[in-house]
Amino acid sequence: MTMLEQINLMAALPELLLLAAISVYVLVEALMGQTRQLPLDKMALSVIAVPAVVTLFQIGSVPEVAFNGMYVADAFSHLLKIFVYIAIAATVIYARDYGRDRGLHKGEFYSLTLFAMLGQMVMISAGNLLVVYMGLELMSLSLYALAALRRDEAQSTEAAIKYFILGALASGFLLYGMSMLYGGTGDLSLSGIAAAFGSAETNRTVLMLGAVFIVAGLAFKFGAVPFHMWVPDVYQGTPNSITLLIAGAPKLAAFAIAFRLLGEGLIPIAVQWQPMLIVLAVGSLAIGNIVAIAQTNFKRMIAYSTIAQVGFVMLGLMSGVVDGSASSAGQAYGASMFYIITYVLTTLGTLGIVMMMARKGFECQEISDFKGLSRRSPLMAVVMLIMMFSLAGIPPTVGFFAKLTVLQAAINAGHVWLAVVAVMTSLIGAFYYLRIVKVMYFESAEDDSPLTTRFDARSVLAVNGAAVLVLGIIPNPLMNACIEAVRQALGS
Repeated sequence: MTMLEQINLMAALPELLLLAAISVYVLVEALMGQTRQLPLDKMALSVIAVPAVVTLFQIGSVPEVAFNGMYVADAFSHLLKIFVYIAIAATVIYARDYGRDRGLHKGEFYSLTLFAMLGQMVMISAGNLLVVYMGLELMSLSLYALAALRRDEAQSTEAAIKYFILGALASGFLLYGMSMLYGGTGDLSLSGIAAAFGSAETNRTVLMLGAVFIVAGLAFKFGAVPFHMWVPDVYQGTPNSITLLIAGAPKLAAFAIAFRLLGEGLIPIAVQWQPMLIVLAVGSLAIGNIVAIAQTNFKRMIAYSTIAQVGFVMLGLMSGVVDGSASSAGQAYGASMFYIITYVLTTLGTLGIVMMMARKGFECQEISDFKGLSRRSPLMAVVMLIMMFSLAGIPPTVGFFAKLTVLQAAINAGHVWLAVVAVMTSLIGAFYYLRIVKVMYFESAEDDSPLTTRFDARSVLAVNGAAVLVLGIIPNPLMNACIEAVRQALGS
């Protein structure tokens, strides 16, 4: 084996080991699952631990570009992968009892979840358009199958069909945009595309059209307005455990490809694509927060909340280049990265509580289901209060600091009016978040029986709530890590 081959294999070791571990998992489950009761969740957590350990050892190492520029192992990818592992592992733990009560505690659920995680890891480390698309399709196809796992339920089947059709449309948009980038530059690598803008032979009109399709496809994956139609229906229609798989870690992967494509590959024409993100941000902030007020179904409310939160991510992404200068890109993109990471942590706790409150024959989906939660389970009520405060941007939770850093990036980029719009729409959004707190603490439930859950799920929930609170009080270590990771990826 040559030195170059060794470097390539070592750089992609987390993905290679994960693929091998998933293959072993599937074989063991298929061969032994019919004859004995296997601890499928514990096996899945063991599989997740394999790449997690390798990635932890890679942190702090020299950035590596492997497989002729197709794969990138840098601080940006390492940091996002760590939180992907956390998100998937927490989902597996939260979903254990919920899945057993609904026939989802089986090999297909866990193997598809692991394949979706592999796709997310490939997306995060992609340095080439083909690798971006390969990771995207691996993740998307796994999530489509998960959404349709409960074939006997009409609502789940309907949600899966909507998710598949609109997801395929978004993938088509991205693929068409990528083909235009390749046609305009003759290069598939993101670094090569960025370098091609300095050439007189580059067809900038084709590249601009490609950028339009790229932004539209990314907006679909984020669930940004006006490409948000699938989000409320899919969130409401899918089982809670699968809703969390769709709402959590995939957002990290979506941010990764948005940064790779726009922040690395298309940064020379940022002046052209930033106005598109402004439209997406304003629409998402306004429609997401306003429509959420009218919702009585908690999962639909969270879906519109997600749309609004994506608006803040877009604010950070469109604030990186000012007057043709990318000197503030590290701060702006780092703020956006910090925001999406902390939002995923908050979503884990929020939907984790929804799963822990559900019982066999009862789905916790309506806002009224949270009545009297403070008496039924003080831990769940306190954690949900922290999560709602964070989503609303109330100090000292991490949501306040995340919103503040994105607003500072927008103001520094000269978009003061956008910061004002974001603040005003966030004030509107605070109403429906605080309504959940009011229902939990000031309304009585018909059923006052205590909620009992497994110790491991309670422990993860407590750590989840503490993380959202502690990161709000001491945000600088994670914030600085995000900024440094982005600057390293941009080569600045």
